[in-house]
Amino acid sequence: MTQVDARPLAGDTTGGVPGGTGGVRGKGLGGNSVGLLGSSVIGISTVAPVYCLTSTLGSTAGEVGLQMPAVFLAGFLPMLLVAFAYRELNRTMPDCGTSFTWTVKAFGPRVGWMCGWGLVIATIIVLSNLAGVATSFFWLLAGEITGSDSIAALDGNKAVHILTVLVLVAIATAISYRGMTATKSVQYALVGLQLLVLGVFVVMAFAKAGDFSTSLSFSAEWLNPFAVQSFAAFTAGLSLSIFMYWGWDASLAANEETTGGDRTPGRAALIAMVVLVGSYLATGVAAQMAVGSGDKGLGLANPETSGNVFAALAGPIMGPGLGILLFVAVLASAAASLQTTFIPVARTVLAMSSYEALPPSYARVNERFKTPGRATVVAGIATGAFYTVMTLVSENVLIDTIYALGLMICFYYSLTAFACAWWFRRDLLRSGRDLVFKGVFPVLGGLLLAAVFAKTLYDMWDPAYGSGSEVFGVGSVFVIGVGLLLVGVVIMLVMQRRSPAFFRGEVLTRETPSLVIPE
Repeated sequence: MTQVDARPLAGDTTGGVPGGTGGVRGKGLGGNSVGLLGSSVIGISTVAPVYCLTSTLGSTAGEVGLQMPAVFLAGFLPMLLVAFAYRELNRTMPDCGTSFTWTVKAFGPRVGWMCGWGLVIATIIVLSNLAGVATSFFWLLAGEITGSDSIAALDGNKAVHILTVLVLVAIATAISYRGMTATKSVQYALVGLQLLVLGVFVVMAFAKAGDFSTSLSFSAEWLNPFAVQSFAAFTAGLSLSIFMYWGWDASLAANEETTGGDRTPGRAALIAMVVLVGSYLATGVAAQMAVGSGDKGLGLANPETSGNVFAALAGPIMGPGLGILLFVAVLASAAASLQTTFIPVARTVLAMSSYEALPPSYARVNERFKTPGRATVVAGIATGAFYTVMTLVSENVLIDTIYALGLMICFYYSLTAFACAWWFRRDLLRSGRDLVFKGVFPVLGGLLLAAVFAKTLYDMWDPAYGSGSEVFGVGSVFVIGVGLLLVGVVIMLVMQRRSPAFFRGEVLTRETPSLVIPE
């Protein structure tokens, strides 16, 4: 495919965006491809609510018991506060580089580069995990449909599993490569399906409350975070809850391709957050009322089923006929997120390359589809290679990389929140709105996530954290999490020699004009 080079960006103030009246030229992405609904759907899809619920409901219940709904609310708070920071930054500096671009402008090239690295590596980890989950549910669903245990068991065949993962990654890469219009069309169907099935599950779970020996009556105490038995349990549950909301910022990464890209993505992110917290609370309360949060029988915290709650509850709650729809919904959720999660990583890499923070080849945009073609393909290759290597090395290593994900999420979200307050520091006393949305909320959200980052870093040192593996007495999750950040430092030092102008602060500065978004 023909590629166009979007690199000459920082110094171009010719107003190259159609309909623009001045400002920096766009990077060649297809403008006005997505509206408010499409942007909201992308945010919801990237989070993958049904997948998150089936894999996290049981673990959260195991940590905090009946206060699981309260912890869902507690995890929503810092994410909401950070979402306000993203909204305010996007209004002033709409750029597909989002966290990278904003933190460079606020704190300088090195902090911004590491923030961009945190987003990129977190996304690669998530993509590989999503591909693995989608593969498992593909073979599980195939086994359910055919009634064949041997087909379902194919997921346990390492060669078949890896090959299926690579095929799914290739398909998702191809769809993302073809642009936001193709992405949007697929997402409407997949997100609509998973939310519809989740709604049916919630209604039927409420109806089944009292039918099982572990059923419970609703109590307002379930929404009280102070009732959690210990601070350690609360922070563990909070870390899981924060992971469940990660990904809404994909709406912001598509800002250069969104109608009204300076305002629509911020609104879409907030809409996605409201849909997510409503879905999580309704599902958590309904599931607890139906089967309780204990570790016996159908209880959510039963260690035999907590890793995949919906697989255990599909039949008892929805019956054998409708229950299969829950398997379809989980597969659709993982597949939808696998596709949209390419959006932030590819566009962050595109922006970093456009501003000379990465090799220039990644700034190439496909002329036909108006997408960061090379960045998307490389992200797909990196995802497939990462999953294959981690799976062949050790299942424990693969599990521990997923546990290390929370560290990356808190790292780049908190930096972005602080960047908002610092960037707007001279505006904070102009009005009450500016003080709250540009200062108080971002700082509070950043501090909360920074605290989770520090506590997670401390807990990771213990070999018992994650799979229980260790390296010279240190938990392997700590080694992987810190090691991945240090890899970023090494790459940054290499790029510093190759692109000294960027790291001297000469390419992307506070004065660099922002993209002009057409009305």
